[in-house]
Amino acid sequence: MNIQQLEYVMAVNTHRHFARAAESCHVTQPTLSMMIHKLEEECGVKIFDRSKQPVIPTQAGEKLIEQAKTILREISRFSEIVNSSKNTISGELKVGIIPTIAPYLLPLFLMSFKEKYPDVKLRISETITENILEKLQNGELDAGILVSPEDNSNFNEYPLLFEPFVVYTPRKFEKEYLLAEDIDVSDLLLLEEGHCFRSQIMRFCELRKQQENSIEYTSGSLETLKNLADRQLGITILPELATLNFSEEEHLRVKRFADPQPNRRISILTHRNFVKQRLVELLKSEIIEHVPEVYKSARGNTVEFKK
Repeated sequence: MNIQQLEYVMAVNTHRHFARAAESCHVTQPTLSMMIHKLEEECGVKIFDRSKQPVIPTQAGEKLIEQAKTILREISRFSEIVNSSKNTISGELKVGIIPTIAPYLLPLFLMSFKEKYPDVKLRISETITENILEKLQNGELDAGILVSPEDNSNFNEYPLLFEPFVVYTPRKFEKEYLLAEDIDVSDLLLLEEGHCFRSQIMRFCELRKQQENSIEYTSGSLETLKNLADRQLGITILPELATLNFSEEEHLRVKRFADPQPNRRISILTHRNFVKQRLVELLKSEIIEHVPEVYKSARGNTVEFKK
């Protein structure tokens, strides 16, 4: 038994497919299959039922996979202790980030992080909250940058910033600061199902209480919603970081909410058994260093909306 065999087992368990698992491990499928077969022969049990598609663990395999997770986690912890004793900053950090944060936050700090820590490999993937939480649980990700869910008891949270919501529209309003009831639900452009920002907006505007025949256009992209609003096809609500690079004309189309202003707390989440503590602390510090000062604490009278 060796570490590589355990890593191959975890890859098959994640992908439930030998070819995709081999691709993720950067080896050929015959190599991966042979290594797992040798481990099964050594243990005297089948870890995977290959007759099923997708591949699933056997009853004994499920127990071995759980133990493999523990072993690999402790090996990672061992490496962290070694690096810390040498005062070496290196390693790999797999980070998931939600699409309504990624385009606006990543450019603020990535280049600086890369220059400061050239021996740290960041592997960043953009996906929705549910996928991040699942991958944190099964070890596919080390950390997630997202809006903390209501129940985060299985995770460690490292708060980063507080981000207000703003209305974006070229249409005129009589008042300077808007209330949720000032927004015509039938005109509201929303992200599609699965995006946590959508559910936060729906709760803030209490859309579920509105008439069911209201027309609703949904998209997978905030940029699409903004472009539609620019063309007078509706109004949308954006996270304020999305406005940082707006032109002067675009800033004139941004309307703020009256107190209590809605906002979301963006955090780094890790699984409670996570071991790469030092790398996450460095990531957190780098992000906070490059976030505009105004987002580092909740502003005045605000109300927070979670996932």
